[in-house]
Amino acid sequence: MEIKDIERQIDDIFTRGLGQFVDPDGAFKKKLLEKAAGKYQKDIIIKFGADPSRPDIHLGHAVILRKLRKLQDLGCKVVFLIGDYTAQIGDPTGKSKVRPEIEQKDIETNMRTYVDQVGKILRTDDASFSWIRNSDWFYGVADIFFPEPVTVTGKDHSGMDNSIVFPPNSFLAKAAVFEKTRMQQTHLHKPGTESITFRGLLWTLRHITHSRLIQRDMFQERLANGEELYMHEMLYPVIQGIDSLVIAHIYGSCDLEVGGTDQTFNMILGRDIMRINHAEEQGVLSYKILVGTDGKEKMSKSLGNYIGITDDPSDMYGKVMSVPDSALENYFELCTYTPVPIVKEILEEIEKGGNPRDAKMRLAKEIVSIYHGEDSAIKAEESFINTFQKGGIPEDIPEIHGDDAFGSVQKFFAEIGGMKSNSEIRRLFEQGGVSKEDGEKLSIDSVLKPGEVVKVGKKNWFKFK
Repeated sequence: MEIKDIERQIDDIFTRGLGQFVDPDGAFKKKLLEKAAGKYQKDIIIKFGADPSRPDIHLGHAVILRKLRKLQDLGCKVVFLIGDYTAQIGDPTGKSKVRPEIEQKDIETNMRTYVDQVGKILRTDDASFSWIRNSDWFYGVADIFFPEPVTVTGKDHSGMDNSIVFPPNSFLAKAAVFEKTRMQQTHLHKPGTESITFRGLLWTLRHITHSRLIQRDMFQERLANGEELYMHEMLYPVIQGIDSLVIAHIYGSCDLEVGGTDQTFNMILGRDIMRINHAEEQGVLSYKILVGTDGKEKMSKSLGNYIGITDDPSDMYGKVMSVPDSALENYFELCTYTPVPIVKEILEEIEKGGNPRDAKMRLAKEIVSIYHGEDSAIKAEESFINTFQKGGIPEDIPEIHGDDAFGSVQKFFAEIGGMKSNSEIRRLFEQGGVSKEDGEKLSIDSVLKPGEVVKVGKKNWFKFK
């Protein structure tokens, strides 16, 4: 890579969409420049953590992932930390209420989905990528529970295979299984296993004051509103900081942690925890938050205002087109590679009376291209124009199955159309929101024939079968 390309990429990483960059004396940036030039031989470890509380990775996550890809291109190694342990606590960031606990089986399912999805953006070869879950060091032997007898197979002193059956929930069974379930052993092949004991946690807490933790703005807001603030929520930033320390021990360093501006407090606290443990402090790099399709709240699946990176190209295109005009700058800056000067020209043209729709179509096409390729983006645009601008019908229409009575598929429409109750479905029919291909309005008691096409709401089409 030529020097100009290196400088351009580094400038993009530390300027575009930047929230805050904490790098005293420019230590991290110096390492990065030397690494990109082939002068720094050690691994540069970049930490990015995510709690698998929901299965989908959306464009908000992708803002960070795309920056991480650039750091990989410059020679860094990304450690994707799956917070399966902390997911059970729930990060209070931006939450006005206590986040409910999540079942372990859901966490496991979401975790596998996360690891699969990041490969759409990040390199996943061993030199550039690794992943690990923080239960690896927070769960102890005593946390393992076996309600049934456990059979452990191994080799005896003579080298022969041998099996031992342990009684339910015995300590020997737990000890035998524990090491075999640590990713540090099974995936990273480390000679030892890092673990955090309650004693170790207390040692760390002795060096962090209550007044330091209570500085978080969301904690202050809770207290000001007379809402409850639980101790496990206050411990979340501490546990996140301990994660950085453990990663430094496992991988040799934790040079930088990357996240959204809502994580800045947590990441800086990680620096404090590394310092009191006599480890080299991580740099902190935070980016602006992407708003959801409502243009107001942070993009979040729980709010239903998200665009998933695995969404169908046409769905992704359509969702981007639904973003309000006020959010265009936010999306261009954080979700695309469009040069900043060109983004300014686009916004200035709109201010002069230009049609925002043209800017959105450009935005939608570029976003779909990033995740699905240029050909899919062109097809998605053609489908959008045909469906919404020319009044046509999409090519791929979901089929619904049922008997001859239209009412028998109301529940199906409730799920697919985004409606939540029978009253809402009935209201949609009453307001003329359900029609045939030729525009004929349907009542809730209408009867359809096989092969007929129905439009529900503004953009949902189905073929009755």
